[in-house]
Amino acid sequence: MAYEFYYWPSIQGRGEFVRLALEEAGADYIDIARNSVDVGSGEEALMAFLERDDISHPPFAPPFLKDGNVLIGQTAAILLYLGDRHELAPRDEAKRLWVHQIQLTIADLVGEAHDTHHPLSGDLYYEDQKPEAQRRAKSFREERIPKFLGWLERILARNPEGAGQLVGSVLTYADLSLFQVVEGLVYAFPRRMRRTLREVPRLAALHQAIAQRPRIRAYLNSDRRIAFNEQGIFRHYPELDG
Repeated sequence: MAYEFYYWPSIQGRGEFVRLALEEAGADYIDIARNSVDVGSGEEALMAFLERDDISHPPFAPPFLKDGNVLIGQTAAILLYLGDRHELAPRDEAKRLWVHQIQLTIADLVGEAHDTHHPLSGDLYYEDQKPEAQRRAKSFREERIPKFLGWLERILARNPEGAGQLVGSVLTYADLSLFQVVEGLVYAFPRRMRRTLREVPRLAALHQAIAQRPRIRAYLNSDRRIAFNEQGIFRHYPELDG
């Protein structure tokens, strides 16, 4: 039975971390909202599922994944579930939890990236909070990006199995998420990231290696990969790039 994946049909957002794992695994899945006739009907299908009153464990918000009778919300929890089933996580319990910890920290980075353009409220337009966004983005560019990416670089350097991945000697979903977060930061802050990537060579090499994996490369070149845009988490506003 194919997985049913639920996320907004016109943005990458947090759902893209799950899509990358599904694509790398070669998993059979249906992207429910994107399979609808148009964006409007896709969003309606998504909201209709969220509003159902017959679900005992309703997800708070997309993304969520349905596998038969199992329904999982939250990106990190979905990836934990998929990792165990598609060899995208170590079998060793300590390593498996370490991958999960890395993923949760990446989720913190994603949240901070979003808050550069919506520092006051997600209910306000970017144009309503530009001065605050410029202050928040400056701190994010100069302090938070180097701190997060420097931490990931140290993990790569300290991996005792030394195969270029974050954990162990084989690819995990955390490596795929690292790829996606670098893609997003390069889109949103191209000037900053040109400098930063020179300071984290192991991370930059892993990002490039994942882009060349056959299934990932095929996905990136397909129409299944939504382009970055100014409705998603990673947005490019030149004035926020410093």
